[in-house]
Amino acid sequence: MAEVKLHPDWLARVGGEFEQPYMAALKTFLANERDKGKVIYPRPREWFAALDATPPQEVRVVILGQDPYHGPGQAHGLCFSVQPGVRTPPSLVNIYKEMSSDLGIARGAHGNLQHWAEQGVLLLNNCLTVEAGQAASHQGKGWEKFTDAVVAAVAADPAPKVFILWGSHAQKKAAHVVGLGAGSPHLILRAPHPSPLSAHNGFFGSRPFSQANDFLAAHGRGAIDWRLPDVPEPAAE
Repeated sequence: MAEVKLHPDWLARVGGEFEQPYMAALKTFLANERDKGKVIYPRPREWFAALDATPPQEVRVVILGQDPYHGPGQAHGLCFSVQPGVRTPPSLVNIYKEMSSDLGIARGAHGNLQHWAEQGVLLLNNCLTVEAGQAASHQGKGWEKFTDAVVAAVAADPAPKVFILWGSHAQKKAAHVVGLGAGSPHLILRAPHPSPLSAHNGFFGSRPFSQANDFLAAHGRGAIDWRLPDVPEPAAE
């Protein structure tokens, strides 16, 4: 993993994971896949983009995704987000619809969520890589253990946070993380996934954005400005 960067404050919390056997196996798997000529998304320097964009002490909201987008030019390391100039994917379109209904603000004119990440919204996928055109192709290779450790580190910090869990996959993942049980200082919001296949089963009308802001404001952590700028913000280098 020497070819990618990781924010030093995250290294202090989860850096030990890189010494674990599963991470060595994951590194070997990724190297072998690339040696076979397979295209992997996102680019290596963006594998940890969610952590680089949102240092641990700044996390106020966690949104869990499943895998990076597997189409050309889409994934850039933030779940549900796409690079500037890329068509907004259907799940994100539905997220924008719910945001508009919930908060009465205009839908995003693009699909880049860097603005959220820089306000303390950790946009974390369960797996941080995927083979081009092959959804879920890197599941079970080790990323889940690493992102479990990230979520556990966030939950262990007593500063109140909101965990937005869309779909059974995210909800099952969080159920095994220390700090999300009874007596937790955090707010957990569960709803169906925003995919067109499930959004009408309870995602629409779930009002996660206003609930998150009400909770954060009540606990002195400030509200998130969910509105997106007309022009995407560049990612920090």
